[in-house]
Amino acid sequence: MVMDSLSQARQPLVLASQSPRRVELMTEAGFEFQIVVPDVEEAYDASLTPEALTVENARRKAVAGAQMHPDALVIGADTLVYVDGIPLGKPKDMEEALQMLRQLSGRAHEVCTGVYLAHSGGTQGRGLHGVTHVIFQTLSDDQIRAYHAKVNPLDKAGAYGIQECGEMILSSYDGSWTNVMGLPMEHLVEALAEFGVVPVLVSP
Repeated sequence: MVMDSLSQARQPLVLASQSPRRVELMTEAGFEFQIVVPDVEEAYDASLTPEALTVENARRKAVAGAQMHPDALVIGADTLVYVDGIPLGKPKDMEEALQMLRQLSGRAHEVCTGVYLAHSGGTQGRGLHGVTHVIFQTLSDDQIRAYHAKVNPLDKAGAYGIQECGEMILSSYDGSWTNVMGLPMEHLVEALAEFGVVPVLVSP
């Protein structure tokens, strides 16, 4: 349980990510926050489950951010696309992006986002995660290139963004839409409330 003193302190909220999609989700949810981009080395451990690996990488980012802002509650996040149990990160170039969507074409895959909330300078915190099952349309190379002409795949795990021209590639999904974007907001909002952090209500 989160200490009452921590909730009452109304500590600043920090997002340890410069992802435009995560910034958008937090802003649209009504939170006030700062952004930091800590330089951390991510884990690549095939022995870890998707949930454990993404939460571990989120923890590294959050702890590094909390060390920079010891008075703040810091959110770290990491998203990976998994197909056949193999993680797909961000493509290194357009050819790899094409290959990734070829691999996902006409198939189901999972998107896992791990989140970690660090406080007390990174000495304490808690993790959470979300998993969404996604099914793609069967895509030709021309369709993939047409999609990538509209959406930059190089900064996105799995070489796609569900919120950008998703109708060009998506068949169906089961689970959290925002989780695929980079934050499982349904879980995150509840977790933040435990720390006394709630959205700021904006008057109409």
